[in-house]
Amino acid sequence: MNRRKCSIVSTLICSVLVFMLLGLSGLSAEKEVYINGIDADYPPHAYVDERGNPAGFDVEALDWIAEEMGFEVIHQPTAWDGIVSSLLAEKIDLVFSGMSITEERKARVNFSIPYWTIDQAICVRSDSDLNAIEVFMGDYLVGTQRGCTAAMWIEDNLINQGLFPRDNLKLYEGFSLAVQDLLNGRIDAAMMDDVMVEDAIRKGMDIKIVGTIKTGEEYGVAVRKEDTELLEILNEGINRIMHSPKWDELKAKYFQAQ
Repeated sequence: MNRRKCSIVSTLICSVLVFMLLGLSGLSAEKEVYINGIDADYPPHAYVDERGNPAGFDVEALDWIAEEMGFEVIHQPTAWDGIVSSLLAEKIDLVFSGMSITEERKARVNFSIPYWTIDQAICVRSDSDLNAIEVFMGDYLVGTQRGCTAAMWIEDNLINQGLFPRDNLKLYEGFSLAVQDLLNGRIDAAMMDDVMVEDAIRKGMDIKIVGTIKTGEEYGVAVRKEDTELLEILNEGINRIMHSPKWDELKAKYFQAQ
């Protein structure tokens, strides 16, 4: 082989190696990692299971979306009453954890397209004779989660209107703590998103629903206002999962009686 041919062959080999290396570099590129802030006590949408692992409808849905859209996600339990502040402080990147879209929250963050709709349910012990009207007459203690829309509804529509004593509203870090106090007789009723109350009943809690407030709240995923690209990715991912068999699979797993 003459020198000119050797030079041509060497050039071709180098070119092939460069393209191979570039291809390998592209394949090994790290995926974007986002931290999802979740409520550790919000079954069936998000919670920490008995082994200490994040679980729930929203957790599994986001895991599917992350794989579908090509990013990785870490689910980080975060105190609910400060979760928006944690998002704005960049301690987390999004909140996919049964968060109702409200005007107050929209002033601080942007939301994805809605993926679930809920109302507020009022529950009492199974042996209680209280009805939904009597619960808020002012003679009884009502519990709910701190920072949730149930607490906001009671504050806006009852307490601020002088229809319910502020001292009769008991706030808890999680709804399950309110249910325990309800069962132990420390409070007389509790109010929370209907999906949570129904989940507690499915799991055998000795409570019953005596009324529903038709708030028609929509759940969405919260992100910082400047994270427009992430919002677009999430919207596309939500659209895809809601039109996939996975969506019905998750609904059957988390919202049907076991």
